Formats: sequence, C-alpha cells, structure tokens
Amino acid sequence: MSRNDDLIVGLDIGTTKICVIVAERTENGVDIIGIGTHPSRGLRKGVVVDIDATVSSIKHAVEEAELMADCEITSVFAGIAGSHIHGFNSHGVVAVKDREVSESDVRRVIDAAKAVAIPMDREVIHVIPQEFIVDEQDGVREPLGMSGVRLEARIHIVTAAVTSAQNIVKSANKAGLNVVDIVLEPLASAEAALADDERDLGVCLIDIGGGTTDLAVFADGSIKHTSVLGLGGYHITNDIAVGLRTPFDEAERIKKKFGVASARYLGSDDVITVPSVGGRRPREVSRKILCEIIEPRVDEILSLARQAIVKAGLDGKIPSGVVLTGGCSALEGLIDLSEEIFESPVRPGVPTNIGGLQDVVRGPMYATGVGLVLFGASEKRGRLSTRFRIRDGSIFGRVKQRMRDWFFGEFD
Repeated sequence: MSRNDDLIVGLDIGTTKICVIVAERTENGVDIIGIGTHPSRGLRKGVVVDIDATVSSIKHAVEEAELMADCEITSVFAGIAGSHIHGFNSHGVVAVKDREVSESDVRRVIDAAKAVAIPMDREVIHVIPQEFIVDEQDGVREPLGMSGVRLEARIHIVTAAVTSAQNIVKSANKAGLNVVDIVLEPLASAEAALADDERDLGVCLIDIGGGTTDLAVFADGSIKHTSVLGLGGYHITNDIAVGLRTPFDEAERIKKKFGVASARYLGSDDVITVPSVGGRRPREVSRKILCEIIEPRVDEILSLARQAIVKAGLDGKIPSGVVLTGGCSALEGLIDLSEEIFESPVRPGVPTNIGGLQDVVRGPMYATGVGLVLFGASEKRGRLSTRFRIRDGSIFGRVKQRMRDWFFGEFD
C-alpha cells in the first residue's frame, strides 16, 4: 500500500481563505502532516462567483500543503456553505419483515424517511439518522438485531443548490483534484471542535467565517438543526473600511490587531493610525471608535444566530451552551459578548483528537479543515469512491443523473 492510500485531505473553500489540511491515518486516529492556506479571491458569502480566481487560490494552497507534507494531492473532501443551504428533519415508518431488525429494514426506513419532495434545482448533501424507534421504544441509536414489528426513523436532510455544489466541484476539478465527497462545513467543524458529552447533553456550534455564519445544534448525540446566515467577518471588515474610510485590506489588518467585540471590554482607549484612501495622509483614530463600528455588526450576527435557535424550538435544549469557531471567533471580547446574548456558557472551539502538527492547527480558523479530514477518516473504505469525479464529463449531466437515480430509487 502506498503512502498516498493513507492520506486524507480536507479542502475548506472559504470566502476569505482557502485552507488545505493533509492528514495521515494512524493506529490512534489521524496525524496532521501538511497545511496550506491562501487568500480566497473568487467567493462571496460562501458561494463561488469567479471560478478562475477560485481555482488559482486552490492551486496555491494545495502547492503549499504538498510541499509541507511531501506528497501529491489528488483527492479531497470539500466543504460547502452558503445561504442556499437548507436543513430539515423527516420521519419514516416501515414494518419489520422477520420480527428482527436487519440492515435491509434500516435501509428501507431511511428510504421512507427521505422520500420527500425536493425541487430539482436542489441536491441532497447529507441524510443523517437522528434516532430509531422500535415498537414505540425511542432513543435507539443502533437498531440492528433488535426484536420488533414496527421500525421508525427520524433523520436530518441537508440540501444545497445544485449550481453551487457544481461550482465547488468544478473549481476543485480545474485545480486537478477529485472530490471524494462534499461536506456541510458546520458538520465538519463539529467533528473537530465538539466533545461527545456536549453532543449528548445538547450544544450549539456557531462557525463565524468570512462570508457566512453556520449553525449546527446537537442533542442526544445527534444533529437536530442546521442553518446558514449570510453574514460573517467580511461584513465587519467592510463596516470598518467604510466607517474609517480606509482600504479593505487595511481594515482587515486593523480588525485583527486592534478590534474588540464591544467597547465595554476595551482595556485602554488607545489611539491607532488609520491609512487613508486615495493617497491621503494617515489619520489618528481612537480605538473606542473602532469598537463602536464593530459592535453593532457582531451583535447583529450573534442575535440572528440566537433567533435561529429559538425559531427551531431548541433554545432550552443546549445546556452545554455554545461553541464558537471560525476565523472571526478569535475577535477579542467575543466570548464575553456571546455569553450575554445567549445567556449560556460559551467557549472557543479548537480542533482536538488529532496528532502530528496539532499545535499549528490549534486555532478556530482551522476547525473546518481539520473536521473535513476527521470526516474522511471516519468513512468506511468502501465509501471512499470518487462520487463527484466529473473532470472528464458534463457536471450538469452527472449531477442530474445522480438526482434521477435517487428520485426513482425512492419509488422502486
């Protein structure tokens, strides 16, 4: 077996950065052996808007990761996000054939649960079992071998716009990569940042990225809700650029170096130097003014996340509190402000349960990339087929055929 057979690669295609994480399977799990990042130039709110620019960014990140890991990257697990993502719960019921639940019964009940009307312009990304019910006995996680006559399943279905999924895959293929699977980014981040006891008790993961804020709520060990908000760190930076009349790149630097989520958490009211646009002279600005620009947008993002949880009826079902991850979660004072808004304990989410270069990726901005690797490592070998390898054919035709197979499979 070649070394490449033991490699798993996560490709996090974000609004502000492309991140490639290379990991190697070991007896104890996975070891991170390579990392590559590059500024993202072709996305907006998590959706590809310029394929050529995206491809160029992916190539640069891949080259950096290949150099560090001393390997050739050919296949990746790619993340997907954006406000087009929609998750919902479904329920199915079947009769158990031989009074003992078999794999065939499990497949049939999941097929029954996912037999819902989905528009042809949307693609099913994930079908995730939440729990099984055997003869009114709920909370069953593994029903195989149990005796019963009636089997029910509750599942969570995640769909995405077909065109957005196409463009993610097409960008990776043009960069010379095959996409093994597409993974919803908050689910990937949860793989890296959440503990099992948090999932069991009830927790909300909020991934504040560059263009979107992704939510995933877990309880009783399974996913209960997913949603995506079209706001993120890009909007905070844009507010700073407009408010302080400074170039966008300088606004991003100022946000990272001097930004605080709320003026209440400002240690000292220093004066910062702000470059001007159009060749004008730099200006001296109070740091408090910067915080007063940042706070309304941060408050809006967190408040909308809280509203999404309340709307889903899960406000009282996250006793473990909130886990913040994503690059923007490193903003100073964000944890304290989040605890005020959510009225729950809040902690930063950093990748865990990994070896190798764990100190290098020990930051919330790497949670999605590491989570994609962990997702790939948890897959069975038989499932590691290139479901999305469409470099040599029409992507639309192949995605359409995949959806047609799924649709007619429900009614066979």
